[in-house]
Amino acid sequence: MIQKVLSDDGTFTAYSSQYNEHYHSTRDGALHESLHKHVIPALLHVSEKREIKILDICFGLGFNTLATLYYLKKNSIYKKVTIISPELDTELIASLKDFDYPDEFKDFLPVIKDISEKNEYIDDNLHVKVVLGDAREYLLTCKERFDIVYQDAFSPSSNPSLWSLEYFADISKVIKDDGILTTYSMALKTRLGLYENGFNIYINSGENFRDSTLASKSLLDYTKVDMQHKILCNKDVKAICD
Repeated sequence: MIQKVLSDDGTFTAYSSQYNEHYHSTRDGALHESLHKHVIPALLHVSEKREIKILDICFGLGFNTLATLYYLKKNSIYKKVTIISPELDTELIASLKDFDYPDEFKDFLPVIKDISEKNEYIDDNLHVKVVLGDAREYLLTCKERFDIVYQDAFSPSSNPSLWSLEYFADISKVIKDDGILTTYSMALKTRLGLYENGFNIYINSGENFRDSTLASKSLLDYTKVDMQHKILCNKDVKAICD
């Protein structure tokens, strides 16, 4: 049973008793967080591409996937989109068709219905697939390469296996050289895990949302974090390891 929680932008998120965390920041708001910390910077980065592949870690309530579809439709952006998302909680996925989504997502409720019942939605320009099981195991056999990675797992303190140096090594193998990773985490341990796997680290900032992190093997037009300086000033901080 999903425990719904109203967030500050008027949209509902949920609380996970397993991880003792909400699925989204109640302060930033569920929809607001998905759009500004993940979807908008990611889609701006791939604006010239007509076909994109997205890895959404993890599906959860599906806000990042649905916010992607909402943003594309709202701005009349036409792309062929593939979204693959591992998710460990099978009961959660089955219950999503009954969740109270915001009006912004009403056009995409058929997507949620198919995901909830069949773990997959396909039409001419959209393929969304939820892979039930452990994200780490999925990455070991993944043959896809992604333009975008939404790194939106529960926090490093609650779910360290999806923030470790070894995990980001697996992410490095499946993201394209010009791809972008988005995450809400500003923790130095998170950034070190990415940096030590060849990613440049950037600050995503703007009005009405708290700063977040962008990472890419290519150069981005954002404020770059001087990781060498961070390392020198924080010699006791290390990346999370398995």
